[in-house]
This record gives sequence, C-alpha cells and structure tokens, in this order.
Amino acid sequence: MSAPSRNYNVCMDELRFDWPGKPQNEKRHTLREMNDMADDMRDEYDFGNARPNPYSRRLKKQVTIRLDVDTVDYFKALATQTGIPYQSLINLYLADCADNERELSLKWA
Repeated sequence: MSAPSRNYNVCMDELRFDWPGKPQNEKRHTLREMNDMADDMRDEYDFGNARPNPYSRRLKKQVTIRLDVDTVDYFKALATQTGIPYQSLINLYLADCADNERELSLKWA
C-alpha cells in the first residue's frame, strides 16, 4: 500500500489550481476572481451560536521526541512492510499502551 501521490498543477499564467480528485465540473477560479470573492466577505462574523468541534478530541498534537536510532529503524522497517507511515505506527503503538493502561517495568542494575 503506497501513499497517494500529491500532484498539484498550478498554471501560473492564470493561477488556476488543480489537485487529484477535484471534480472536473467544478468552476476554476483565477487569483483575481478569488480576491474579488474575498472582497464580498463580511468584516465581522458572529460565532455566538458556535459549538465546539466534536472531533477535537481526536486531533493530534505535534511534539518533539528523541528516540534511539534502532527504535526508529524498527518502525521504519515495519512501515515498509505494512505501507503505514512509521510515525503513525509509533502513534498506534503508544495509543494501544495508553488505552490498555500498560505500565513500564524498569529494573535498574
């Protein structure tokens, strides 16, 4: 399983944007048309009746973590076998540990 290609075509003379999966019948806007549409937007919006994002719990937080080279190599090899990005595999493993409330057993020599 390979990651989908991210081919974006940008026609710089008219600044028309295409991307994989874009419906063919969708109107293509130039940068000038997009700026005109932005001028039609309101100056202020009322979010008084807004509700919290129901998916916010599932959002991810970017962190910096230092891992041993062997650990990263293990997950990268596993990623090659499974077709799942290695960072997702690390996240899945850690999420499984957290969901099952696994505790680390350390013994100092």
